[in-house]
Amino acid sequence: MSGADDRPPRASIVQVARAVFWSFFGVRRGAAHAADLARIRPIQLIVAGLVAGLLFVLTLVVVVRLVLA
Repeated sequence: MSGADDRPPRASIVQVARAVFWSFFGVRRGAAHAADLARIRPIQLIVAGLVAGLLFVLTLVVVVRLVLA
């Protein structure tokens, strides 16, 4: 019987942020992708993706306002 000890440890916030960052660029190594799939929970990925997307959009808005000012 497979127990909870067989699973790899959960990913840290930095690991999730790094995975989302590289995913925004579309550049991921196969081994890193497989390791991320084993460690990162879906809710972590969703939250990190939403936060990263929001930061990206806010950065674009600030840059446009600065250029147009």
